[in-house]
Amino acid sequence: MSRPEDGRARLGGFQERTERALEATLPGAGEEPRRLHEAMRYSTLDGGKRLRPTLVYAVGEALGAASETLDAPACAVELLHVYSLVHDDLPAMDNAALRRGRPTCHRRYGEANAILVGDALQALAFEQLIGATTIPPRRRLRMLAELAATSGGHGLVGGQFMDLEATGRRIDRQSLEDIHLRKTGALIRSAVLLGAAAAPQAPRRALKAYARCIGLAFQIKDDILDVEGDIQMLGKPSGSDRARGLTTYSELLGTAGSARAAAELLEEAHGKLEPLGERAGFLHWLSDYIVNREH
Repeated sequence: MSRPEDGRARLGGFQERTERALEATLPGAGEEPRRLHEAMRYSTLDGGKRLRPTLVYAVGEALGAASETLDAPACAVELLHVYSLVHDDLPAMDNAALRRGRPTCHRRYGEANAILVGDALQALAFEQLIGATTIPPRRRLRMLAELAATSGGHGLVGGQFMDLEATGRRIDRQSLEDIHLRKTGALIRSAVLLGAAAAPQAPRRALKAYARCIGLAFQIKDDILDVEGDIQMLGKPSGSDRARGLTTYSELLGTAGSARAAAELLEEAHGKLEPLGERAGFLHWLSDYIVNREH
């Protein structure tokens, strides 16, 4: 298992690589239509923990994939993630004012423009995989299928719909889990499976189970931070979920119960990495980081 200093160094390296790849992928701010491309860059660059692309790199490299073949899927999953944030922040959805410590896209560029920014980012995510000619066609097709499944009614869109339907009413734990497996969980599953698809062989069933555990643990930690965090660390006001009338794990289980649930999922996630053996060292460290992070 990676030592803390090694884990932090690798995470920092993957974050820097992701930033460079996104910078090269996004349209230049001076390209027409300028304001659209400026808003796409504003929403995507210089912010975020880049955990999803890091998972792409970490899984792919653990399975022997070359880093250069992982840039396109890493960018694709992060572009899809940013698209989902831009649309989730809209007045008709979460009506958020801040994201990553800055005004949300619709607050800065207007609501209609933010919708178009999200649309453009989603399309660009698929373009990255289509144009990744260093990846064999069959693997690219698997990646495209995974990204499409993540995007649609059984993924992000379906999860957001269910989230809106549940606003203002109390739901049980199973219903809450169903929502988050389609939102946070779907993006994390996609990141893990895109990394796996870049390699010739992968224990897909074990990795899919790992992604499910770590995706739910990630969301539970988010709910804890929404109660305990502060705006400087979170980049957005704490307590926003409760203010919007959303059921959270913290509300259902309490803070201590939520922490126990996250710890149990983390332990299970570690077990699912067993088929990778020593190659999973950084993934073990990253799993701990995801569940124990402070923002």
